Amino acid sequence: MRAPAAERLRRLRWRLTAIFTAMNTIGLVVFAPLIITLDGNNGEDDVNNELHVVTQSVMRLITDSNSLGLDRIPNDPLYNRCPSFIVLPGGAPSFPVQASANPCGVEMDRAALDQLATEAVSSGASLRADGEAANGDRVRVAAEPFMDSSRRYAGAVVAWADVEDERSRHSNLVLVVLIGCGILIGAAALVGYWLSGRAIRPATAALEQQEVLLAETAHDLRTPVAALRALAESAARDPGQREELLPRTVRLAGRMGDIIDGLLVRARLAAGVEHLSMQPVWLDQLVAGVVEDTPAGNARISVVTAPTKVRADPALLQRAIGNLLDNALRHGRGPGGQAVVTVTVADGRVTVADQGPGVDPAVGDDLFERFTSGGGSSGLGLSIVRWVALSHGGDLKVYNADEGGAIFEFHLPALATTP
Repeated sequence: MRAPAAERLRRLRWRLTAIFTAMNTIGLVVFAPLIITLDGNNGEDDVNNELHVVTQSVMRLITDSNSLGLDRIPNDPLYNRCPSFIVLPGGAPSFPVQASANPCGVEMDRAALDQLATEAVSSGASLRADGEAANGDRVRVAAEPFMDSSRRYAGAVVAWADVEDERSRHSNLVLVVLIGCGILIGAAALVGYWLSGRAIRPATAALEQQEVLLAETAHDLRTPVAALRALAESAARDPGQREELLPRTVRLAGRMGDIIDGLLVRARLAAGVEHLSMQPVWLDQLVAGVVEDTPAGNARISVVTAPTKVRADPALLQRAIGNLLDNALRHGRGPGGQAVVTVTVADGRVTVADQGPGVDPAVGDDLFERFTSGGGSSGLGLSIVRWVALSHGGDLKVYNADEGGAIFEFHLPALATTP
């Protein structure tokens, strides 16, 4: 579809997709940093809590009776576990330094630990700092000052832990969050495109239906308009035939009106606002009337009928039979250039046979699709015939005759006829 209306629908779909994607992106932009920040804070809190447990536990092992006692520390399980720790005077009166036995793979600069212990003792507050181990890994250091029996700060317990694994874990989380946001934004764009397509589908279907209705109108009116023109030209050339041609002209005009009404009915049926006008119809009489009103030119049309009654919408049925007959006259010409068409009606079946080149087997059911045909025409005629057949519970089949030519078989459920 290249009409301006179709282009506006496409633009609307892209706008809806962009809005949906932008809304989801804003949500991800708000929540992704929040998740990253919370994870970073939780990681730091876990390390700080771990160091706090060590410093507090070691402080409870220190005794003070005239002199500080650190003898209990080597007997405690913390002595051989991680994180590592050391008890330093930190500027207070000196005492023998006691360090944990397990370095936990982190070698620290003693001067940096002494400095942090001194700051903790002088300030009387717990301190935490980030530093660097001898191997270059990042570490978190905590210093907890403790008092002697005279309520004076006598030293500090300093503990440290390698945070390289925690930093690596947090960096991986950041990478996963960013990649996940990218994937979610892409998924939001695809979902938005799909949802917007579903949202505008009724409008697109209505636009397509309008275009098909216009095409079908032009297709169905082409034959009766040509016949009407031929009748008018004949009457103009030979005024003596006017009395004979006038009833046929009136019938053709009525048929044109019926075609227009049928198209409107089909449009309303497709929209679900109207139902078929079903009634008993003598199929043989209806077919005979359509054949009589169809201009044959130099073609030969023979009709063989048997009384058969069906339940159908007369206007739509006339259209279907007219399209089958028109298709045979167009494409059923034999080698001599004259179309020879045989119409047979019996048991709810209308068979239209011609002596043309037949139907290409490769075309198959595509022959009944809109805008598809084997002869360069619009292909609407046969698609309408099949639609009428299916909407009445019938079917349309096509096959090639053994002696050449195509045979179209239009079938409707037949009603019982009283003798």
